[in-house]
Amino acid sequence: MEYISTRGSAPALDFEGVTLAGLANDGGLYLPREWPRFSEGEIAAMAGLPYAELAVRVMQPFVGESLSESELRALCAQAYGRFAHAAVTPLKQLDEQQWLLELFHGPTLAFKDVALQLLGLLFETFLTRSKDHLTIVGATSGDTGSAAIDAVAGRERIDIFMLHPKGRVSDVQRRQMTTVLAPNVHNIAIEGSFDDAQAMVKRIFRDPAMTARFNIGAVNSINWARLMAQVVYYFAAALQLGAPRRPVAFSVPTGNFGDVFAGYVAAQMGLPITQLIVATNINDILHRALSEGDYSAGLVTPTAAPSMDIQVSSNFERLLFDAGGRDGSAMAAQMAGFEATKAMRLTNAQREGAAHLFSSARIDSAEMAEAMLWASTACGEIIDPHTAIGLHAARASGLSKDIPIVTLATAHPAKFRDAVEQATGVCPHLPDRVGDLFAREEAFCELPGDYDAVAAFIAGRAVSNS
Repeated sequence: MEYISTRGSAPALDFEGVTLAGLANDGGLYLPREWPRFSEGEIAAMAGLPYAELAVRVMQPFVGESLSESELRALCAQAYGRFAHAAVTPLKQLDEQQWLLELFHGPTLAFKDVALQLLGLLFETFLTRSKDHLTIVGATSGDTGSAAIDAVAGRERIDIFMLHPKGRVSDVQRRQMTTVLAPNVHNIAIEGSFDDAQAMVKRIFRDPAMTARFNIGAVNSINWARLMAQVVYYFAAALQLGAPRRPVAFSVPTGNFGDVFAGYVAAQMGLPITQLIVATNINDILHRALSEGDYSAGLVTPTAAPSMDIQVSSNFERLLFDAGGRDGSAMAAQMAGFEATKAMRLTNAQREGAAHLFSSARIDSAEMAEAMLWASTACGEIIDPHTAIGLHAARASGLSKDIPIVTLATAHPAKFRDAVEQATGVCPHLPDRVGDLFAREEAFCELPGDYDAVAAFIAGRAVSNS
């Protein structure tokens, strides 16, 4: 399997190469040169497999010769053995059409664990072979940071520097990052928004002064290996609901577009997905892009769903590239214009290519609270604000009643207990395995929203190339 950049000028890499590289050196994101595809019979044969074995079947075509099947199986067994539910990502029915796919049974109570537990093991495996050191630099709007830190804390040959917007993540999200006191973990709270933090991370990957000294790697969903691992749970849910004979729709609370793009990948591989509903909060750049062709960033408005408080969705570039004809030079020019002006229009080809599978919805705070209350009173389910945004969009989709709609439940409700209690009157409790979170010591550094200050902090603590 060979991977190419969305911007056309970076060297093609194998799976090991893209896992360690993260972002392409031309600023683009890596994608497979062509999509692997399963037949209906091959998909049907996956029904009933344990999650780790299903993961091997779905991911093996992407891994190629970088890992043997037995090596991949051992890594999947180790990664998913840490989950609190035997099904890893259990599916739960709400009514005759609506379903929840619970993705929060990992160590940090969020969907990011499903991919990052595996990604940490992939890093360790590949770095042991090469005897290199990796400096991971990431930005988080809440859940990526804690999941990534948990996955790599204490591992040899890895340092992680995680940026989060000061005061714009929940107290549980912050503490899940800042109470991990391993020597290879560095938490940085910056002034500004997630978009500011993400822009700094992307700049580090393009900064010769940094890349010449350090092997910079990524854990955000710009890293293809992370996104690949998320494809598996679309197969898991659809198979339980009758795939490949029966089509399924998914509603995905969306910020950086990685989670929903994994659904797009699953569809390219042959999974019968009728529709992917992109559910945004009032930071609605993706809804405007998909419904009107207007990809223009505004100011980030803080909400009770902070992981979606994003106005620049990195993974959207992957869809624009693939759906728009895979023209790397045109994509590079289009993104250069966006990076200069924070505004662009989708081409007709991009809009038409996306419209085959995607719809979108903008959910405000009242609608979000309404969905939390409905889940609680009508179904006996307590859900978090992000999941509520997806559920409201699912219930308002207008899809035929014979098509099951799966909403991705992306975080445990106790991570956002204030918002949940305000909407439902129920204060959710943290599971016992993280119950002492508020008694743990915190450690993090506060920095201004200034690239030079952040780069200097990292350069002063990271391990340079040998």
